[in-house]
Amino acid sequence: MPRCCGCGVHALSRRNVIRAALAIASAPLLRYMPAHAASADFSEVAPGVFVHQGRYEVQSAENGGDIANASFVVGSDGVAVIDTSGSAKLGAELRDAIRAVTDKPIKYVINTHMHPDHVFGNAAFKEDNPEFVGHYKLARALGTRKESYLTANEEMIGKEAFAGSEIILPTRGIKEPTKLDLGDRELLLEPQPTAHTDNDLIVTDLKTNTLFLGDLLFSVHVPTIDGSIKGWLAVLDEMGKRKAARVVPGHGPKTMELPGALEPEHRYLAAIAGDVRRQIAEGKTLAEATKSAGFSEKDAWKLFDQYHVRNVTAAFAELEWE
Repeated sequence: MPRCCGCGVHALSRRNVIRAALAIASAPLLRYMPAHAASADFSEVAPGVFVHQGRYEVQSAENGGDIANASFVVGSDGVAVIDTSGSAKLGAELRDAIRAVTDKPIKYVINTHMHPDHVFGNAAFKEDNPEFVGHYKLARALGTRKESYLTANEEMIGKEAFAGSEIILPTRGIKEPTKLDLGDRELLLEPQPTAHTDNDLIVTDLKTNTLFLGDLLFSVHVPTIDGSIKGWLAVLDEMGKRKAARVVPGHGPKTMELPGALEPEHRYLAAIAGDVRRQIAEGKTLAEATKSAGFSEKDAWKLFDQYHVRNVTAAFAELEWE
């Protein structure tokens, strides 16, 4: 008999989780058959805390949008999902994985920020009637980008893989630190100032001291700036002072440790900021900056060629007005 983790669900071995998830995935009553095996590779990283690792890739038909980490936390009264991946089909696989572990109600679907690879799986949870929770600026951010996100992601992933995906706006916006009760465990939600985006939300499982950082933390996958490089560096400085048993990045391994997890990302962003400030002082143009700023970091990251120039462009636009 598997041991009990104290959250109302038996703690399963990885092998048993995989077997159970595959059994559910093959059941004839399910709407979706797993295309990318997301339901088969969730790991229990702490008692009642499960994480799936996305791929270090850009969205494509081959990966179906499975490029970001997705998680769920099980309490004695219910389940909270933290980010839902990049399509309704992947969201359905996540839901299957939850049902392989527990039949407790899915009470909350939490999005750490607005980006499509973290929110399009929300649609798979509509029938559970959860609270959809995010930063108080998330609704506006998603609302203004809705059509462009839908069009671009269907084009990248393909109509079949993207079928059923839609923007689900939060029903609850978090403006100040807030606790959500799952029964015998609480999640602390903390909205952040503009950093990776203007709607970043940190989630902490207080029972296991597991910190979900969303895309405030990238590892291996090069960071992407859609907010403020100065704000992001400031948030990283504050996070480096925290104590946690483990952290879950938005892109990267299933868990990491503080403060070491933050150091490569801080170094990368600081390199861009330092180089761009110097080039602005020297009267260099944006075009010149995009050819050299931050290139000392090129070999340290995957997807550098895909995202780095955009990061330098965003940093230049912000820092030239200091």
